This record gives sequence, structure tokens and C-alpha cells, in this order.
Amino acid sequence: MTQISATLAKGWMRLGKRFLPFADAATKELPLGRLMRLSLFQVSVGISIVLLNGTLNRVMIVELGVSTLLVSLMVSLPLVFAPFRVLIGFKSDNHFSVLGWRRVPYIWMGTLLQFGGFAVMPFALLVLSGTGEWPSEFGQVGAALAFLMVGAGLHTTQTAGLALATDLAPPEARPRVVAFLYVMLLFGMVGSAFLFSQLLANFDEIRLIQVIQGVAVTQLLLNIVALWKQEPRNPALTAANRAPAVFQDSWAKFRRSGGSVRVLVAVALGTAAFSMQDILLEPYGAEILRLTVGQTTALTAFFALGTLAGFGIAARTLGRGADPYRIAGFGAAAGVFAFSAVIFAAPLDSVLLFRIGTAFIGFGGGLFAAGTLTAAMAIARDGESGLALGTWGAVQATSAGVGIALGGGIRDAVSSLASSGALGRALTDPSTGYSVVYHIEIALLFATLVAIGPLVRTAHARQSQPSSKFGLAEFPG
Repeated sequence: MTQISATLAKGWMRLGKRFLPFADAATKELPLGRLMRLSLFQVSVGISIVLLNGTLNRVMIVELGVSTLLVSLMVSLPLVFAPFRVLIGFKSDNHFSVLGWRRVPYIWMGTLLQFGGFAVMPFALLVLSGTGEWPSEFGQVGAALAFLMVGAGLHTTQTAGLALATDLAPPEARPRVVAFLYVMLLFGMVGSAFLFSQLLANFDEIRLIQVIQGVAVTQLLLNIVALWKQEPRNPALTAANRAPAVFQDSWAKFRRSGGSVRVLVAVALGTAAFSMQDILLEPYGAEILRLTVGQTTALTAFFALGTLAGFGIAARTLGRGADPYRIAGFGAAAGVFAFSAVIFAAPLDSVLLFRIGTAFIGFGGGLFAAGTLTAAMAIARDGESGLALGTWGAVQATSAGVGIALGGGIRDAVSSLASSGALGRALTDPSTGYSVVYHIEIALLFATLVAIGPLVRTAHARQSQPSSKFGLAEFPG
């Protein structure tokens, strides 16, 4: 029996390395079982993202009657904490602790913040809708606090968790390990999207409360399992008698390693371009294409599956030495096609085209995120992975928050002008506000290509890998 098990295990590993993305991320220092358990913190983050950006925004706008602008502000509130990811990463790199832990305290505190936010959120949303005895202003304050707590917890947990994974993996495997963790994030999104679509098929307020509270308990349990006996205790590394680190010195070292302003601008533009639709995609399907709650929630699954495909293709090409900025640029180009498909879905009244566009938004975003994440990992030096990942995450998340808020505000403003006839008789259709936002996203993606072009040339020269294939190096910089 032992011989049979060993043979099956070897066969599965050979199959996995050949056909499964990131199956070779496991190493002797971080075996597959331990890596899978550690990745559960990303699964919990994926569940929370689907609930916040996928399910709640549709429910608040359509079922609870909250304005799109207010919903976009609420959903973007978790990203107010995003700029602090740089500081969180730096602090976890240089944490003082008699227990010898650097990352665990931050992951645990982030988990507790998420739990508290989800515990308050359902009741605050009900008051916000104006259906209770209390004025809706109390609901606005409670919902803002709940979303802010969840956002602070998400960013703290994810930044410290990715840094912990980077610490545990050997240097040559770190990009694959971090990418694998993002694949697990997508698995969490896909699974929870399908589950929420089933649980909320027949919507009522009590069921919504049960779903949110279930997410609170689930993310707490997943993070406990993920943390159990993961980070080795090293009191010498966290001793209080060490010389205190100076943020300016660490930041200067990060800049010298390749953290240029152009890199951050490219990440910001691309992330904003892919994020403006986050608050609008499901309401667009509901209002313009007349999809049900279950059908619009399932859109998150199409999006996540497309992102998973993007990560898989990026993993294979990056593993063969491809330029990460070139991969990110191809993701931006895929996004242009995706948003075009979503725009044409309205006049053609095509749900299929809308779903294809949604999947390609995820695909382009996956290529872009994988490329820029791999570039950020290459910048990390001397155990300061927290700062590198924190900077990447801060720029990405802040840009996403700004994009989400602008997307909702622009849609509301344009739709109001269109319905009043101020834009002319031809633009009175309800899809006009959404279409303007999608066109802005296409413009931002072209700007992203312009920003990435010189980065591709720089990386190309540094790696000295000749190539005759057409790519972003040929775009004007």
C-alpha cells in the first residue's frame, strides 16, 4: 500500500508540474501541504472581496435603493487604508517582539478587524436603507465604520501574509509562491461567488444578514488554520535592542533596486483602468440586461475564472524568462477588447457578449497583476519583502479605490444629464452613464501602454535577451 501511494504521489506531481499553473511553487523549505494551508488567508480575502465588491454593491443599489454614488463611496472606503500598506510592510519587516514573530501579529490583528467589521455591517446596511426605525444617517456612519474596519483588516492581513510567504520560500521560488497565493485568492472568489449566487437566489434581508455573518466566522477560522505553526520564532530577529530601522533608508534602498516612479505610475494607471467597473458591472447587468441577483453575482465567477486564466498563462511565460512588463502590457491590451465587448453588449442586448467581456476583463487584469507583481518581487532585497509588496499593494489598492469612487460618481453624473436630455436625444438611454465610464477605462489602458513601453525596453536591455517578436517595446514611451 505504501508503494502504491508513493507511485501515485509521484505521478500526480509530474502531472501537476506539466499541466497545472504554479504546481512547482512548492519547495523543500515550503512543501505543498504547508503552502496550501498558508494560502487559506488568501481564500478568506477572496471571499470578502466578492461579498464587498460583488454582492453587496448590487444589493445596496437595486434591492435596498441606496444611491450609486453612496454605494461607490462605501465600497471604496476599505481602500482608504491602502496607502498604509507601505508602512505595514515596513513595520512587519522591523517588528519588535519578545516572541520572535514579525508577520503573525499583523495577520492576527487584521483578522480581528475583518471579523468586527463584518459583525457590524449587516445591521448598519439595513438602517442605511431607511427601512428601520432609526434615521438613515446612523446607518451611513455604521456602514462606513464597518467597511473601513474590513478594509483595514484586509490590507493588513494580505500585506503581512504575502511577506510571510516570501520569508518562508527560497529566493528563486518566491515569485511563483506569491503568484500561487493570488491563484488561491481567485479560487476563493470563484467558490464564494457561486455559493452566494445560490444563497441569495431568493433575496431577503434575513438571508443577507446570515450570509455576512457566515463570512465573518469563515474568514476567522480560515486565517487561524493558515497561521498555525507557519512563522518560525526568531527572538534575535525581533529583539528590542536592535538598532531601529529608518523608513527613509529602506525606501532609498527600494528605489535603488528598481522601484522607479514610472513603475508606480504604470501600476496606478492600469489598476485604475481595470477597477472603475467594479462598482458598475453587476448593476449594469441588472439594469441594462435585466439579470437577476443570482445571475449578476455569478458574473464575479466569470471575472475570477478569466483572471485565473491570465495568471496561468503569465506563470508559463514568466517561467520561461518572459519580461514581466511585457506581460502586463498584453494584459492592458486584452482589457481594451474586454471593455469594448461590454459596451457593445447593451445595443446588441447580448448577455453572452457581456459575459465574454467580463471574463476578458479578468483575463487582462490577471496578466497585468501577475506581470507587475513579479516585477515587484524582483525588487525586494535583504529581507525587506514587506516594503516591496506593501508598496506594490498600496499603489494598486489606492488606485483601485480611486477608480471605484470615480466610476460610481461619473456614472451617476452622466446618467442624470442623459435622463434630463442635456446630452441630446440620442444619449437618453440608461446605458449612457455606464458607457462613458467604460470608454474612460479604455483611454486609461492606452495611457498604461504608453507608461509601460520604456519599462519593457529597460528590462529588455538589462536581461540581454534578444527577441524578434512584436511587443510593447515598440510602443511610444
